[in-house]
Amino acid sequence: MPKESSHRVVVIVDENSNPFELGCATEVFGLRRPEIGRDLYEFTLCSPAPRTLMRDGFFTLTGVAGLEAADTADTLIVPNRPDVEVPRRPAVLDAVRRAHARGARLVGFCSGAFTLAEAGVLDGRRATAHWQWADSFRARFPSVRLEPDVLFVDDGDILTAAGSAAALDLGLHLVRRDHGAEVANSVSRRLVFAAHRDGGQRQFVERPVPDLPDESLAPVLAWAQERLDAPLTVAGLAARAAVSPATLHRRFRAQLGTTPLAWLTGERLTLARRLIERGECRMELVARHSGLGTAANLRALMRRETGVTPSAYRRRFGPGADPA
Repeated sequence: MPKESSHRVVVIVDENSNPFELGCATEVFGLRRPEIGRDLYEFTLCSPAPRTLMRDGFFTLTGVAGLEAADTADTLIVPNRPDVEVPRRPAVLDAVRRAHARGARLVGFCSGAFTLAEAGVLDGRRATAHWQWADSFRARFPSVRLEPDVLFVDDGDILTAAGSAAALDLGLHLVRRDHGAEVANSVSRRLVFAAHRDGGQRQFVERPVPDLPDESLAPVLAWAQERLDAPLTVAGLAARAAVSPATLHRRFRAQLGTTPLAWLTGERLTLARRLIERGECRMELVARHSGLGTAANLRALMRRETGVTPSAYRRRFGPGADPA
């Protein structure tokens, strides 16, 4: 197998940490990837204590590295736990601050946003947390720009995920950001988990059951995904769904948390990225086959979405790219 990636992911596990999010981090960043032909990350668990009692005493974690391992992380995943009102250990908060100061990427799953906020690294920054704790988070950390309706927030060097399962959404997003859509899709297939989960956590907030629940958008979404190279329009999607454009907009907002046009553009960009990763270097063809029209439009949307041009994206993720 080729040499492992030099990008080191370190997870801090502290007293009463949630096992599920720890498992998500291990699944996404810690497993070997023979189906890809290389390992994507170096992965380390660390703890401020030799023995760490996990949530509700389910089990005790031993034999992991000490907290000093956090000082070597390129990506540091901070502790999360259900008792959000209990302060984190000062040593853990200091480790988070040191990592942030030297430019490491910080990740908080679920209540991990509380850890980041306590460390002071989220002041003035965007973040999300589980909808159940949104009011508590706002009251304690008013300087953080909380976005409670999304599955995760990517604010550059600090990323946060909402509920427990959103750890997988954010983990796959990081793989996609680091290694491209094709590799992220391979990891998602192994997880048997959607590479892109539509919508946000507003879907899961407790609310009264409506008298007439909205019909599912799944059929029209599947229909559109098979025709991304066609001149699809919002009016055309609405006609396929046998509703008015206004009704389609309401259903997209309610079920996916976005607009029909934004969803369509996102799907086309994902297809364009996969075509580039597979070796297509003619940007006019990529634009045409993904439904983005022209190479100029592709370049503008790719730069907005990924921060790089299609050519730079191909050098990083296309055939022959350096795995590191």
